[in-house]
Amino acid sequence: MTGPDSSAPVPPAPSPLPADRGAPSGDGFATRAIHAGQEPEAGTGAVVVPIYQTSTFAQDLPGETRAGYDYSRAGNPTRTALQEALASLEGVRHGTAFASGMAAADTVIRSVMRPGDHVIIPDDAYGGSFRLIDKVCVPWGISYTPVPLGDLDAVRAAVRPTTRLIWCETPTNPLLGIADIAGLAEIASAAGAKLVVDNTFATPYLQQPALLGADVVLHSTTKYLGGHSDVVGGALLTDDDELGESFGFLAKSVGAVAGPFDAWLTLRGIKTLAVRMDRHCDNAEAVVELLSEHPKVGRVYYPGLDAHPGSDMAAGQMFRYGGMVSFTVVGGQEAATKVCARTRLFTLAESLGGVESLIEHPGLMTHMSVAGTSLQVPADLVRLSVGIEDVQDLLADLSDALD
Repeated sequence: MTGPDSSAPVPPAPSPLPADRGAPSGDGFATRAIHAGQEPEAGTGAVVVPIYQTSTFAQDLPGETRAGYDYSRAGNPTRTALQEALASLEGVRHGTAFASGMAAADTVIRSVMRPGDHVIIPDDAYGGSFRLIDKVCVPWGISYTPVPLGDLDAVRAAVRPTTRLIWCETPTNPLLGIADIAGLAEIASAAGAKLVVDNTFATPYLQQPALLGADVVLHSTTKYLGGHSDVVGGALLTDDDELGESFGFLAKSVGAVAGPFDAWLTLRGIKTLAVRMDRHCDNAEAVVELLSEHPKVGRVYYPGLDAHPGSDMAAGQMFRYGGMVSFTVVGGQEAATKVCARTRLFTLAESLGGVESLIEHPGLMTHMSVAGTSLQVPADLVRLSVGIEDVQDLLADLSDALD
């Protein structure tokens, strides 16, 4: 496996926070994950941000609010804390939290695009993103072109006068493809388009797309940021004032906002993101080593492998390579589904990024929406979300399932 390049980006310095909340004194990523936007509550000194489980806020006079809050769809202190924490971790000034990652994705499209516009998407895009664009946005008048985003010449060739958005996932789901974020940012800028990077797989601990030129960073906070498979959410992060205002306006107007309890759960998960991601990466690397040597495995997809076509790029723009691993099984779809059904510790379930290990068959589960299209995933593909259990137990479970 290749090692991360010493020039790879490190977690950024904290972005300024509103004066009335104060900024944490430490610059380190783990410090900001615990403290950014999460100062002790002024009234009681509570160390943990309270769950402001209220739909509305008292006003002293009509139109005169006590702290800028009037109705929780428009703003809630728990959600504000989450948005500030996420913005700090991505090194930007604006954060907007949503009820799901797909709500965040829809907001990007509605902020940037209009009927008649064109978007470039990965040729191995996440099934949910593809469904949103193909089934919801196309009837609205949007067109799209799937492109291998690792090939910058192919991206340039796909740009049209109407291209307004380049949609990037890196690493991609489920084939772990790597795209050159800085290169895509240059192409988008030259075309008068915006670059959005779905950073869900990497998290801000392993990669900061905004530092490499991305206009918008998208997260499904359901995954690694929440980290415990107990909350659904999404987020958009940007340094662009106009986009930040647009995201907030659409969140308030359409209403797909993160509730206070969901925001609180995500904040709790973020506090341990750094230590969890280190363990996810450690365990994934051991799993990759096992799979790479197993006779029942055809191909292993992991950016840390020397044989991965994007390994050099990943080493340059990622801190480490993450906890997601995909592989093909000798014997085709039937053999792959049997492996998924045989594991004991790897739970057969959709989603990813929790402390527990998950296994799935993308073609029959998360990526059924791309079946029959050019984005269809291999029938013999298995995807792993490697958790933080004792690694020897995980290796034994996979060995038993494959044998």
